[in-house]
Amino acid sequence: MIDAAIQRLCRAIDLLIGAALAVMVVLVFGNVVLRYAFNSGIAVSEEVSRWLFVWLCFMGAVVAMKDGAHLGTDMLVSRLPVAGKKACMVLGHVLMLYLTWLFLQGSWQQARINLDVAAPVTGASMAIFYAPGVVFSVCAGILLLLQLARLLTGNLEESDLVMVTESEEQAELEALQAELARSEPQRDQLPAHGASDTTGRPRQ
Repeated sequence: MIDAAIQRLCRAIDLLIGAALAVMVVLVFGNVVLRYAFNSGIAVSEEVSRWLFVWLCFMGAVVAMKDGAHLGTDMLVSRLPVAGKKACMVLGHVLMLYLTWLFLQGSWQQARINLDVAAPVTGASMAIFYAPGVVFSVCAGILLLLQLARLLTGNLEESDLVMVTESEEQAELEALQAELARSEPQRDQLPAHGASDTTGRPRQ
């Protein structure tokens, strides 16, 4: 149930990221076209695009944390026995929880300080610029606590004990392999309509 809720949340975040990226493209490209073709422009383009970019980065970091897609090195951890991997994971999660708490405190303080500060162009509260740090800290803290609870209760497999990716190419390859693994059972369940025999002729 919790996994399904997290999965739905991450899908919703993916949709929001896509929408934010689309709005950024429209604003920036439209502003360039208006400026060079019509000597005009979208006044809020730069400000809104900057805010959307900040939100996009922080929300993408939440999804990456859930998928274990943050870049890192597993040169040492991958060579440790299971007990060593678990110990490193516990230590890493405790440190990340502490840093997430510090980040939450700082973001919350900045959001409160700038709550009544108006942005120069849109006039909106500058707290919008610091709010993604609060949202990220809360979501990341929940994910870290859930992962730590699963580790301590023995509900994590050995393959889940290394939670970083060596490179972006490896992350893409692993995502593709996971997608193929999910689609394989579906293909096996499809009825073999119009199947042919070894001679290439359709079966009767």
